[in-house]
Formats: sequence, C-alpha cells, structure tokens
Amino acid sequence: MSEKRCNKNRDNRKKFGDMGNRGDILISVLVFASITVTMTIGLVSWGATLIKSVRMSTAREQAFQIAEAGVNYYQWHLAQFPTDFQDGTGSAGSVGGGNYGPYVHNFQDKYGATIGSYSLTITPPPIGSTKVVITSKGTVNQTASSSFAYSRTIQTILAVPSLAQYAVVANDNMRFGSGTIVNGSIKSNYGIHFDGVANNIISSAQATYVDPDTSQTAFGVYTQVSPADPQPPASIPSRPDVFSAGRQFPVPAVDFSGLLSNLQQLQTIAQSDGVNYTQSQYSGSSAQGYHVVLNTNGTYGLYVVRTLVSAPSGCTNSSSQTQWGTWSINTESLIGTYSYPAHGVLFFQDHVWVSGQINGARLTIAAGKFPDQVGQEPNITVNSNLLYTHYDGTDVIGLVAQGNINIGLVSPDTLRIDGALIAENGRVGRFYYGSSCKISGTNYYTRSSLTLDGMIATNKRYGFAYTDGTGYDTRNLTYDANLLYSPPPSFPLAGSQYIMISWKEI
Repeated sequence: MSEKRCNKNRDNRKKFGDMGNRGDILISVLVFASITVTMTIGLVSWGATLIKSVRMSTAREQAFQIAEAGVNYYQWHLAQFPTDFQDGTGSAGSVGGGNYGPYVHNFQDKYGATIGSYSLTITPPPIGSTKVVITSKGTVNQTASSSFAYSRTIQTILAVPSLAQYAVVANDNMRFGSGTIVNGSIKSNYGIHFDGVANNIISSAQATYVDPDTSQTAFGVYTQVSPADPQPPASIPSRPDVFSAGRQFPVPAVDFSGLLSNLQQLQTIAQSDGVNYTQSQYSGSSAQGYHVVLNTNGTYGLYVVRTLVSAPSGCTNSSSQTQWGTWSINTESLIGTYSYPAHGVLFFQDHVWVSGQINGARLTIAAGKFPDQVGQEPNITVNSNLLYTHYDGTDVIGLVAQGNINIGLVSPDTLRIDGALIAENGRVGRFYYGSSCKISGTNYYTRSSLTLDGMIATNKRYGFAYTDGTGYDTRNLTYDANLLYSPPPSFPLAGSQYIMISWKEI
C-alpha cells in the first residue's frame, strides 16, 4: 500500500472519530435537557400545589374564624335579647324539628369587602332548661384566585347558670350532725357547725360566729369531731377527715333575696295552663290541702286531703315550733287525673303533699298565697318517695314553698327525695317529734336513712335530725350537677348572661 493511501485512511478515521464525539455530546445534552425539563415541571407543579395548599389552609382558617364570629355574634345577641332564638326575625326558618334557622349573615374583611358568610342554626332550650345550642357554619367565598369555597362548622352550648349551685345554701346558722354525708358544696350567710363528712367545699360568709347550740364563739365553719376545733383566734387546723375538699370563710354572702323564686310569676305561668289551684277550688274550708301523685306516664293524680293523722298522746310541740303538726295524710279524695302542664308549673294556693315518680318530665310544684301572711304560708310536704326515672338531667322536679318544705311524722324508715327544694320564708326539714310520737307501736320519731339527690335552699335553719337521736339517723345529701344549667321550669337563675359550657367542631 502506498504512503498516500495510508494517509488518506488515517484522515478518514480522524474525521469520522470527531463526528462520533459530537454525537455523544448531543446525546448528553438531550439527557440533561430532559432532566432539567422534568425537574422544572416538577418544581412548577410542586409550587402550584404549595400555593394551592397555602390558599386552602388560608381559606380553611378563614372559614373557622368566620364560624366563630357567628357564635360570638349570637352570644352577644342573647345578651341583648335573652329569649330570642330566631335572630330577631320572628321566623323559625326552614330547619324544623325544634330548631330555628338557618340565619345567614355576610362576613366582611377590614376593608369592607364581603369574603364569606356564616349560617346559624339555633336550638332553643327545652322547658326548664337554659341550654341553647348554636351551630355556626362559616364559609369563605369562591374568588378569582381560588376556585373553591371552603366551609367549617362549630357547635356550642350556651346557658345561664341557675342558683342551684350548691347542695345546700342557707340564710341562717346551720348544724350538720354526725351521720350527715354531703356530696356537694354547702354555703351559708351565717355560721356552720359541721360534724359529718363533707366531700366538697363548705363555706360561710362569717369569719367567726356565736353558735346558738353551744353559746361559744367559733370559726365561721367549724367541727367538734374529735379533736374539736379550737376557738378563735387560734390557728385554723386542717381537718381533711371532716372537710375532705376544705372549708372557706369568710366568703361573699349569697344574695338570698335573689334566690327567692318569684311565686307570683310561677302563679301567672300556671294560670296560663289552667293549673292554678286555689284554696277553696276543690278542698273547701274544712280540708287540709292537696295531694299530687306524679305518674311515669305523663299524668298526675290530684287528691283533696280531708284529714291528717292525729298526734298520739304525749306527742306534743315541746320545742314550740311554728306550724308544728304531724303533716301526714289520714283521709283524702280523688279529684281527677290530669296531664302535666305545657309549661311544667303547678301552683297551689294551699298546702300540698307530693309523691310519686316521673319519667322524662320537668316540673315545678309551687305553693304560695297572696298577700303573704307571716306564719301562715303554704307548705309542701314529702312523706313518701319522690323519684326520677333518669338521672342524666332528663327528669327534674322543683318544689318551691312560700313556707316550709316538710317531712311529716308518718314517713318511711328509708326515704328518698329527688329534686330541688326551696323554702322561701321557712326551712327545709322535719319537725321535732319526741319519744312519745309512736303510732301503733311504730317509733316514727326515729327513722333510719334519708337520701336527697338534688339541692336545698332554705331561709331558716335546715334539719332532718336532732341532737337527742330523733329524726333520720343517716342523711345522704348529693348535689345534682344537672340543676346548674338545666333547672326545673322557671327556677331562679344566678343572672341573665349566657356563658359557654361546651364547644366542638363538627
């Protein structure tokens, strides 16, 4: 082969080798370009998703804030108009089922632009309750930058607390003897001598007082359970064996005038349902009053009490108590059986006895007479079990007496009373029956056990037992917390302002 041909072949190999290198570079460029494009698309997509997520998060938070604004608005509305559950429209709306609404309000930003709305559905309180359920749905409007509208819903319960905040609230000096077990707070505007077991706070408006039973100066709340409390100004000992949750004194007094239920208002409510029973309407001048027997089928039997059990020989008013008597029914006549009134209030201008059991009912039974005659006020007496079927707030009974709320002489050895008891001018308790108070050999002056599930408000000194062992040996007083926000119909309240007691997102 000639030298010229060899050089030519060498030039050709060099030429085509350079072209191969350029092809490799082109392939690399294409690969890197594809990667770059893919990454760019991914970053753009991720950025778009991020922006959408931020917008959704912003809209979600705005919807939440708008829903809360709806709740705040209606809480303000109820502060101005406590009984308006129709948003000032006078219309129940289209919800139905006992609910009112929806009531829609636009929501504006600080510049006055409408960015969304809240829709309110109001569930008014049932008879006897102050609980209002507010469901507020907040919605953010769809905008040019947001292709969706976002909504969130909040449900709250508002209520006005009733004056049933205590197991016992009193406007007099109080004594709780040994054998008393209290599951609830106790408060008095005067002193408290407590020798039982308290599983909640016991409080008095007095720093010190003179105990009328001992004539000694004592702390506002004190005990004589061994070792007895020293007298002031000694240091106050810690007594967790008696006051397991502590004792407090002095504390602000209870405005007891505010605790007194407006009996005339109760009478007006009862008149609207035709259940305002006068002294002579059925009973006549020779009768003693009325007996109401509550039934679980939504009815009550109404009896006229003709005569009372006579006090046995030697059973006398040895303690000179006002209106002392056996307060126990001897003979009675049925008037009729009636349905529970729509507003849940029965009013009697006479003494009334109450017994029986309810199932799904809310009732207030009141006794009063106008004008009020001191010492002659009508009383309410419970001489046999007065019971709920449900203990979740569904059932509730209120007894409001212008005078006393009594347990009479002839009462069961084991007695249970479910309800909120108010003695506006008198006391809740049992009269003193001495050792001669026996009937047919039964020692009615000594009873075994009393259980009260509810609360007591008493203007004068409460008591179901006495220091000589008469009365109910064991007294179990349990506070019914349902009464705070779901009291009996037209029960006195602690104020007029609604407070929030529950909140949830639904």
